[in-house]
Amino acid sequence: MEHFIVSARKYRPKNFEDVVGQQAITNTLENAIKNNHLAQALLFTGPRGVGKTSCARILAKKINQQEATNAEEEDFAFNIFELDAASNNSVDDIRSLTDQVRIPPQTGKYKVYIIDEVHMLSQAAFNAFLKTLEEPPAHAIFILATTEKHKIIPTILSRCQIFDFKRIGVLDAKNYLKKIAEKENITADDDALHIIAQKADGAMRDALSIFDRVVSFSGKELTREAVTQNLNVLDYDTYFGMTDLLLENKIPDVLNAFNTILSKGFEGHHFINGLASHFRDLLVAKDKATIPLLEVGDNAKKKYLKQAEKASIPFLMQSIEKSNQCDLNYRASKNQRLLVELTLMQIASITFDGEKKKPANYIIPATFFQALSPKKKKPSSSITNKPEQEVVKTAKISAPTKVTAEKPILKNIGRLSKQPSKYSLKGFNQQSNVKKKVVEENFESHPKDAFDEQTLQTLWKSYAAMLFKNGEKSMASIVSTDLPKIQGQFTINFTVPNKLMEDQFKKGRPKLLNFLREKLNNYGIAIDVILNEKVEKKFAYTPQEKYNKLKEKNPLLDKLRQTFELDL
Repeated sequence: MEHFIVSARKYRPKNFEDVVGQQAITNTLENAIKNNHLAQALLFTGPRGVGKTSCARILAKKINQQEATNAEEEDFAFNIFELDAASNNSVDDIRSLTDQVRIPPQTGKYKVYIIDEVHMLSQAAFNAFLKTLEEPPAHAIFILATTEKHKIIPTILSRCQIFDFKRIGVLDAKNYLKKIAEKENITADDDALHIIAQKADGAMRDALSIFDRVVSFSGKELTREAVTQNLNVLDYDTYFGMTDLLLENKIPDVLNAFNTILSKGFEGHHFINGLASHFRDLLVAKDKATIPLLEVGDNAKKKYLKQAEKASIPFLMQSIEKSNQCDLNYRASKNQRLLVELTLMQIASITFDGEKKKPANYIIPATFFQALSPKKKKPSSSITNKPEQEVVKTAKISAPTKVTAEKPILKNIGRLSKQPSKYSLKGFNQQSNVKKKVVEENFESHPKDAFDEQTLQTLWKSYAAMLFKNGEKSMASIVSTDLPKIQGQFTINFTVPNKLMEDQFKKGRPKLLNFLREKLNNYGIAIDVILNEKVEKKFAYTPQEKYNKLKEKNPLLDKLRQTFELDL
């Protein structure tokens, strides 16, 4: 079997032009060599896999390149010495290094010392290295590389010229992977390379390692499906489909789609984070000025622009807020799946206009979806033999504002078309009239037992107590403001002191009327409301009113309060 060289080693940059995404640093180093303006101590810092060690080796070759006579690949000929501080971090190792520094180079002009992972040196080793780093020999140049600059003591940092390497952009990494795929004769989808670049998170070495792994899985044809399957990531289509369902308020379909995602082995935390990022990208796509912030492929960008037209900015802002809150609460939640499902239901309810006023965490009720579910068709033979009212019930409601009939109901199509929808204003008025007719039903055949005023007032008080117990305190207080009086045979008069109470009492009057009719066994009872704004208030509600009532009965109570300086 032929020896395989991983892409991270095979395509390691050999010149500054090959370094990806660090043009500012490479240009600075090239100009420093050209103008003989290179510092003797340099510190390369930044995330892993962004080219720190590669740039250090290229710089070490460039320094002595004009003096070199041997082959370019023979690093020892250019007086390059590499030290891994992770395994050589003691004081003795640094003392051995300082002893070597004193010896001038045999060939070339400079000796270059590359110390990788310099933050791993011990405190004593740093102190032993300080003097040499501050006043090195004229022929010595030190290049320190680290991923954790904060662990290096300030006295070392102050003696170095610091170069901060940045994370490699997604587009830069994708373009570099595209070049490598062409060299390896691999056909790669643009979206597939983009997913690899995103997964690498700014590290070129990680991107090349992932690229090798996916190529081993899929061969010479690198597709988006193969990449998502091998890397176990959720692709764009998942989030696009979920967002469409959320915008259409389809909560049952949203929950089923989320269950499918979980069944594939993905975590709810990973999904909600990806969904929040998707909403962010949609928000970015809403404005032409921010479209360059979309770090996606050309095909995905078209999809983002298309879906961004459907989603409003308030919807996206609230969705991002709810997704972020779910992300913060996920680890602490004992039922993490329920937390994500609640978040999805709340997001799906943002654009639902079935309620005029709804709280921030409003969720579309289940009855809404039950009303939209299709009903079973009845046999045509049974339909034709039914009266007109039952035939109307068999008509299918395909939309809230449209009523259509089944084909067997041909004789009744004209009648159905004339009937307004119950969701229209005319239909609503007709339903109100039907309700009034039910309330005003003729009770001529029902019993009408006689009753006295004392029995009526006792039941009246018990009804007020029942209202208070059930939490209907407003209606209970109105009923308790006065006692009813019998006027005529079965007419009850009830007096209220203001218009507001009159309106509220009329709304609750039907329930009260049914209660009294049932308890008194008299279905001829009627209640008349009398508005008398001059009626003196008989009941105290606030602490101040209660105190005034008690003070009227006992004037010494006020003297007691003043003597002991009591508050109300």
